[in-house]
Amino acid sequence: MSEQTVVSKAYELITDEGEERACEAISERACKETPGNFFKNVFSGSLSKLAEQLVSPGTTLPWILSALGVPNLFTGALVPIKDAGSLLPQLFVSAKIRAYAIRKWFWVVPAVIQAVALFAMAFVVLATEGNTAGILILGLLLIFSLASGIASISFKDVIGKTVPKGKRGQLLAMRSTIGGILTLFAGVFILRDLEGEQDKEMLFWVVMSGAILWLMSAFLFSLIAEERGATEGGRSPVNEITNAWNFWKEDSNLRRFIFTRGLLMAIPLAQPFFVVLGKEELGSEVNNLGIMVIAAGIANIVSSPFWGRFADQSSRKLMVWVSILGMVNISLMALFPFWPDSLQNIYVFAALFLIQVMAHGGARLSRKTYLVDFAPEKERPLFVSLSNTMIGVFTLVAAGLGSLSSFFGVQVMLFVFVGLLMIALFLTFRLKEV
Repeated sequence: MSEQTVVSKAYELITDEGEERACEAISERACKETPGNFFKNVFSGSLSKLAEQLVSPGTTLPWILSALGVPNLFTGALVPIKDAGSLLPQLFVSAKIRAYAIRKWFWVVPAVIQAVALFAMAFVVLATEGNTAGILILGLLLIFSLASGIASISFKDVIGKTVPKGKRGQLLAMRSTIGGILTLFAGVFILRDLEGEQDKEMLFWVVMSGAILWLMSAFLFSLIAEERGATEGGRSPVNEITNAWNFWKEDSNLRRFIFTRGLLMAIPLAQPFFVVLGKEELGSEVNNLGIMVIAAGIANIVSSPFWGRFADQSSRKLMVWVSILGMVNISLMALFPFWPDSLQNIYVFAALFLIQVMAHGGARLSRKTYLVDFAPEKERPLFVSLSNTMIGVFTLVAAGLGSLSSFFGVQVMLFVFVGLLMIALFLTFRLKEV
């Protein structure tokens, strides 16, 4: 049995594909390459998912800044810089991507840039402390984020050209599941070696490992067999913005999707407040890097396969259920201080944190699948970049909203996020099925 036959059989088994492969929304030639492209994308994504968890603005980077004696002001800027840096510039870049028939290189080259940024960050961790470390890490994170923004447009376009509709959610889920398994092992290793100590050399290798993983992921993604795409209708950034504005005005479903996606950001934005509230109620017992990484790994392993098949059946309905899950879980965490003493422990907290990571994974997978399926093929880069740019604006607003917690307290802030998810739930019922 040839290697190609083995890959095809594995693809059919994993995706429940029959002998007659159905390739909706991609060409016949691309259909033949689907099994190989599917697994190259999965393995590339698994490595990048692990890299993201090893150097994450929501978990490991705050821990690293604390270990280096960096003031909390820098820690508070991590998530806004990561999100705004990767989302805001996308509308200005999508027009340039359209001019190239093969677009996978707009993922590969940014991935290499992300690796270089992490290589530099690893040596910053090893050699600097205090304000100097904070400034350099934030600067490198901004470079990393800008590269990530370019890659995001390319990724959704490449997956739309190489994987048929109805299999994209499963692909995204497999990336997350395998990445979650790898993250779980990494978390156990970190927990064993970092528990109770601040080892700069170990933190150096955590960041360096992220850099190496990005290089490996870039290599695997470069092997994807992508057909040449349409290049006609290339536009300048000004024309691209004008065209995006026209789509925004004319397509009510696009507007509802973008608002829904923005409101679903309440799920990841609530996550740091989980940690703050946990520290207030449980003390330093919560402040353990290994536990956070392990929770993220378990969440992806448990939820991703289910989310993926759910998204392929109806990404809109998945957004509905993720909104409900987020509302319930955030409410439970907001009420955590009022729970019986027997339930106020690290195990219950870890369960709530894990469910929140699961909800975040479902929100990400549902909106990615919906956008790829909903966007017209020729305008997919524009739809992706418009959506991401608008979410970048929302992130900046949300960053300001987060500062209100210093006046009203963490619990009030969590209930604000619950309110945002209630509005998201209402909007998901008005989205079209795709």
